[in-house]
Amino acid sequence: MTNITCTPFFLFEAGQSSLYTLKNQSGMAVSVTDWGAYLVSVLAPDRSGRQDDVILSYNDAEGFFHRPGYYGATVGRNCNRIAGAQVELEGRTYRLPQNDHGNNLHSGPGGLDHKLWSAQVAEGPTGQELVLTAVSADGEDGFPGNLRVRLTVSLDEQNGLQLHYQAETDAATLCNLTNHAYFNLNGHYRGDILGHELRVNAGRYAETDEQLIPTGRLLPVEGTPLDFRTFHAIGERIDADCPALRYGGGYDQCWVLADGRGVLGLAAELYDPASGRRMECWTDQPAIQVYSGNGIDPDLVCKGGVHYCKRAGVALETQLIPDAIHHPQWDSPVLRPGQQYDSRTIYRFFPE
Repeated sequence: MTNITCTPFFLFEAGQSSLYTLKNQSGMAVSVTDWGAYLVSVLAPDRSGRQDDVILSYNDAEGFFHRPGYYGATVGRNCNRIAGAQVELEGRTYRLPQNDHGNNLHSGPGGLDHKLWSAQVAEGPTGQELVLTAVSADGEDGFPGNLRVRLTVSLDEQNGLQLHYQAETDAATLCNLTNHAYFNLNGHYRGDILGHELRVNAGRYAETDEQLIPTGRLLPVEGTPLDFRTFHAIGERIDADCPALRYGGGYDQCWVLADGRGVLGLAAELYDPASGRRMECWTDQPAIQVYSGNGIDPDLVCKGGVHYCKRAGVALETQLIPDAIHHPQWDSPVLRPGQQYDSRTIYRFFPE
């Protein structure tokens, strides 16, 4: 059964953050901080049984406060992009921070990843679980409604890391939550992920414009470098001459999953031939954003004093299709009073 330990993490102006480490009897360990509900480390075994940390993270408080790249962040209340940084709800227009070429990205400077969450250790089916709660206040980053968010982090004996998101609101608002962990299954300090092999359970992707804002069209992946219905190395076609890859500088697209919203299904698989580590990503969300770390800053000193190179990790962000508020034909990100947002994502690790 999983046990949780707690240690002081880093000091900030308003107090002290803590680091919670979940460890199962198989020896896998996951560390989460109550600052921004960040995933800080994931120790997973390779084919020889050697444990290594397979996610990117920061080296100090400065990184967590300024969050370049959002390494391991819990992102919300609305992840990804909103065109024009404004939304209309209940006949009223709400203006949001323009932090991405005139658009809104990951909600803005006051997002859930920039808060000290309340933390509690509880008993669950797999042993001890970490329950984190936070409030995104009415008007924060321009969004209406007090959004109360609960994230339950658990780890089972099959090396499944589950993130269970729940939220409710007192006024109509947007809610689209994800985690922005970057995975490098060979070890977070071991170069790029271009040799990692990826499979995505999706036959369509959301077309975007040059600013990575969805156009409203869902296009077939067949015949494109975005066809990952069978395993391909991430680096095999990443520099191909097609609009989607040019606009993102590599992979930064949203795939529409075959199972759809509300059905817990296998969204993607990631395999590293060098270490033999394989990871499955399961979700009940209708889409997954795959970002190949094209904009990683090599000058930033990160966890363990490492300078991450371009494409040092790949993010698999389960979510609703970006900018769905402006495309009523897609699953809606609107949450209203009396409704509950409830979503699960599981990252499961296997040595092969």
